[in-house]
Amino acid sequence: MRVRYSYLPQQFADVGSLWDDLRRLVESGDFTLGAPVTEFETRFADLIGTRHAIGVGSGTDALKLSLKAAGVGYGDEVITAANTFIATAGAIAEISATPVFIDCDDTFCMDVGQLEAAITPKTKAVMPVHYTGYVADMPRIMAIAEINGLAVIEDACQAILATTNGRKAGTWGLAAGFSLHPLKNLNVWGDAGIIVTDDDLAATLRLLRNHGMVSRDEIAVLGYNSRLDSLQAVVGNWLIGEAAAITEARIANAAYYDDALAKIPQITLPRRDVNSKIVYHLYMVFAEGRDGLYAHLRDRGIECKVHYPIPLHRQQGLAHLGYRAGDFPVAERHAAETITLPVDQHLSRAEMDYVIDTVRGYYAAG
Repeated sequence: MRVRYSYLPQQFADVGSLWDDLRRLVESGDFTLGAPVTEFETRFADLIGTRHAIGVGSGTDALKLSLKAAGVGYGDEVITAANTFIATAGAIAEISATPVFIDCDDTFCMDVGQLEAAITPKTKAVMPVHYTGYVADMPRIMAIAEINGLAVIEDACQAILATTNGRKAGTWGLAAGFSLHPLKNLNVWGDAGIIVTDDDLAATLRLLRNHGMVSRDEIAVLGYNSRLDSLQAVVGNWLIGEAAAITEARIANAAYYDDALAKIPQITLPRRDVNSKIVYHLYMVFAEGRDGLYAHLRDRGIECKVHYPIPLHRQQGLAHLGYRAGDFPVAERHAAETITLPVDQHLSRAEMDYVIDTVRGYYAAG
């Protein structure tokens, strides 16, 4: 049996009505910040429960523009998690600020116990990452940020509809960035992102995404070209009504894995906080002899992944930050021990049973 990782062929296997929507877009010529973008922004704000949603070109841009609108820039420091994807650090660097890493814990989110010690006079913001779809400890982060006068910009790119203490990712900080990349839980047909906020900062964000233009002839600020394409908004509108069902299917699949894999001594499940709703953009577990298990699964047609084998602080492109091996031991342990299994809403129970049986068989064979 083959168990694929990318579910896009199934996600978009039956798009007859979507072609009709796209045909209408072409006929309208409404390609730039058109009516589909406004519709998607309204629906996304309603989905998350914020006053504003601003469509932009990518999840990376959603983070970058949020930091920029919050006044973060050259010489400032932004504290974030050491185990995140490069886009988090890249967004900070793009506005000439410096990413400052702290270690994660076994929820895969930042270890908030290390946050206060990382704050310096240059610290301007904190960017918690809701990695894998698990919301960071936002009550503690917000309390520390308030005491220290720091902006909080949530990297919620992997966490649509995730919650902690009953409150959704993206509703805690000054603003939050979501990604609509094809492999995200709510996805479109290319790069796209969206910012949510309850703050009047939304007006600045709308300027920043569109060259700083108030009108065709009036420029209020120096901005960027980072508009959500109308075409991608049409795709987003076609799919957004399924966001809740997609989320619940992933949660159910993760629970099915958890129940079976917990019985395998060589597999350790991450901590599952009862106050959190984890939406499983990634389903990651700790595995003894991870590299051997990875090869075994791949050889048997299971497209598992490793997120990520080289942590950011050990990447050549970030060597200028001055970090060394051993600086973030938990992130490094995760890089050596975690494996990501397919968990998407289109998996069948037969496919999941095959994954479980193959993991069990690997360890049973010694």
